[in-house]
Formats: sequence, C-alpha cells, structure tokens
Amino acid sequence: MTSRRQFMQAMSHTAAAAITAQTARATTASPNERLRVGVIGPGGMGSSHLRQLGEQKDVEIAYVCDVDAERLAAAARTAEEMMGRKPEAVTDLRRVLDDKTVEAVWIATPDHWHAPATILALDAGKHAYVEKPCCHNVREGRLMIEAARRNNRVVQVGTQSRSAPHVRRAMEQLRSGAIGEVLVAKAWNSQLRGNIGRAEPSEPPEGLDFDLWLGPAPQTPYRKTLLHSIWRWWYDFGVGDIGNDGVHDIDLAWWGLGVETHPSRVVALGGKYFFDDDQQFPDTQQVVYEYPTAHDGRPKQLVFEQRIWSPYKLHGYENGAAFFGTNGYLILGHSHGYQLYGQRDKLVESVDGSPNLLDHHRNFIDCVRNGGRPNADIEIGHRSATLCHLANIATRLGRALTFDPDQEQIVDDEAANAMLHRQYREGHWAVPKGV
Repeated sequence: MTSRRQFMQAMSHTAAAAITAQTARATTASPNERLRVGVIGPGGMGSSHLRQLGEQKDVEIAYVCDVDAERLAAAARTAEEMMGRKPEAVTDLRRVLDDKTVEAVWIATPDHWHAPATILALDAGKHAYVEKPCCHNVREGRLMIEAARRNNRVVQVGTQSRSAPHVRRAMEQLRSGAIGEVLVAKAWNSQLRGNIGRAEPSEPPEGLDFDLWLGPAPQTPYRKTLLHSIWRWWYDFGVGDIGNDGVHDIDLAWWGLGVETHPSRVVALGGKYFFDDDQQFPDTQQVVYEYPTAHDGRPKQLVFEQRIWSPYKLHGYENGAAFFGTNGYLILGHSHGYQLYGQRDKLVESVDGSPNLLDHHRNFIDCVRNGGRPNADIEIGHRSATLCHLANIATRLGRALTFDPDQEQIVDDEAANAMLHRQYREGHWAVPKGV
C-alpha cells in the first residue's frame, strides 16, 4: 500500500513540481507583469475566486461586476483590502469587456449567464475562466468551443479536480491498467440539501437589477426562491444539482472511464421524491449512459446516482466516482483522496489529497501567458455538461434517448431535441450568435 508520504515524494518531479513552479511565478513576478482581470459575479463561489486572485502577486483585479449592489460593494471592499487599491465596481459586464486592458475574466454568474458572458468575453478578446456547468444547454456549449477557437483564447472551466495532483495520479493508475480494463464508472451526489420553500412573485429587493440578472433568459417575475444561489433549481436558470455538484463527479467518471466522445444511449429515472417546494429539478435521479463505440471496441457504461436528501455517505464520500475494472476497482472522493483495490478487495494504494483552487487558477494563468490548452478546457467542460443535460432531458421526458455524438442531436425524438437548446428574450444583446 502506498502511503501519502510516498505518493507526495513520487509526485515531486511531476504534477507537484509543475504546480510549485507556477506558484513561484506568482510570488516573483514584478508589478508590470500583472494580468489585469475582471471578476463577474463575485458572490458565492465568485467570492472564493476573488480572495484567491487577490493573493496572487502577478494578478491585478481591475474590475468587480455584480447586479446586486450589496454584493458588489462587498466585493470591492475585499479586493481593496487585499490589493491596497480599489477596483472599478460595475453592474453591467459590458463595462468590463469594453476595457481593452483587461486580459481575462472570471465568470461566476448563475448558470444561464455562463455561455452568453463567456462568448461575449471571447469575442471581446478576453480569456475566460467560467464556473461549472459551463453552459445552460448543449447548443451553448458547442458555441463556446467555436468562440474559443475562432478567437484563439483560453477557456478554463471550474472543475478544479482536473488540476489536483492526487486526481491526476488516480487517472494515471487507471490508464496504466492498475485495475485492468475499466468497463464501468459510477458517479454519485449523495448529500442533504435544504428545502427552498415556496414564494409568490413579488417586487425585487432594493439594490438588485433584476432585469440585468435575467439577461437573455425568458422574462419571468422575481420571487425570493430565485436569488441567491437557489436559481440553480429552476429550469430557466440552472441545471439542477447534477450540474452543480454532480458535474464534478461526472467529469471525473468519464475521464477515468477512458471515453473520448459523448454517449450514444441515455436512460434515466427520477423526480422530486422528497422535497415539497419550488425547485423544479429532481432530488432523486438514476442515470445510465452507454458508450457502445468506445475506442477499444468494447461497450462501456457510466452510471450517475443522486439523492440530495441523504444525511449519509456512499462508499465513504458524499460525492465521488468509482471505477470498476476487470482486475480491481478505484474509489475517488470529490473532496479528498482515493483508494485502489485489487482482486478480492485487497487494498493496493491509498492516497490523500484534495482539490486546490490555486492549482486550477495557476494552470489557467500559465496557459494565458504561455499558450496551450488548460486542464479543464472548454471542450472537456462541454462534454461533462452535456452528460448533465442529457440526464435531465431523459428524466423529464421519462424515456430512453439515442444520441448522435458527432451531430450532437437526439435521434428520432423531436421533443427531446428541442431541449438541447433554449428560448431567449427576443432581441436581447447577450443572446449568443448561432443559437
């Protein structure tokens, strides 16, 4: 069994060394080499990005942008405390994108703004770090890839486990055949969420530009069960918890399974089994994806399991991914470590480790400075998000889907195909081109 100390020593000449070198750049760069950035949506996860960026000596937070005046003021204060100077605080993201001195943006808005904001940023010549899921629907993800490539810009998606040394070590083990041929991967999201309650439409609170918050999404009245953070439970604005937490584990599951395309079949069951509130997405979900044309000729299967009313862990983790091979299995936790078992459940290797937001930031910044594709490139993020979208479509319709991976279309199902994209507010300035 490999100890944590042995693992870290082995990593010292690979991923860990690379991260150390990147971090060293951050502490030695001179002020005139700073990357000028804007943080769009600096509340929630965005506040974590803000604090992390404020500690980087080669980064200058030039703008913070939020439609909520209270959150905007708090973000400006935080940035000023960390940098010693106050950034521009703006409500409209176009103010950030119009500034040609801004090289990159961090986008931590609600899901329905991820793709529109990223595409606008790329077309304005900015690099973009965008939170997961990278898009609200499948079509938007494809448009993000096209925008990144035509503008030759870097896009990093916020699935930070992709930059974690212990995760990359686990993937190396799977690739090397440590558990034989991996035929099945399972991802799960099993945790206890709260009831969001019910609310009737009302006037938005003072200081919130609700029309700007809606952006290109369909016009809908404000209600208190929409903001903040609980927008993710609504069809028009989020992707459910599969796109919130589940996407991290799904992302690792298909990576470790060794597939290089979308699945061809999706079967799902689920719904609201537990919560009696305004949320629209399932609190319980079982999904099976099949890859019948995997690169080695064998079919492969990915399973996703979700229960967001569970006050207990599965395989020792609230969230994680398991990989089942012909000679063993590997359990990888979302938040820390993995265990590799051989035949007859013999523990072969146990490794600690957890995702570090700094690692993911530094990987993005290094690609912006030196070129190359980041660890969670937009094409990777699109593939992970597509698994979430297909699961939600199959669950809502209650039937199996046949998916054409090349055309990104659902075969012989008009109603399902229509759910691969969305309706936008007619004439809105942020509607992505080509939708």
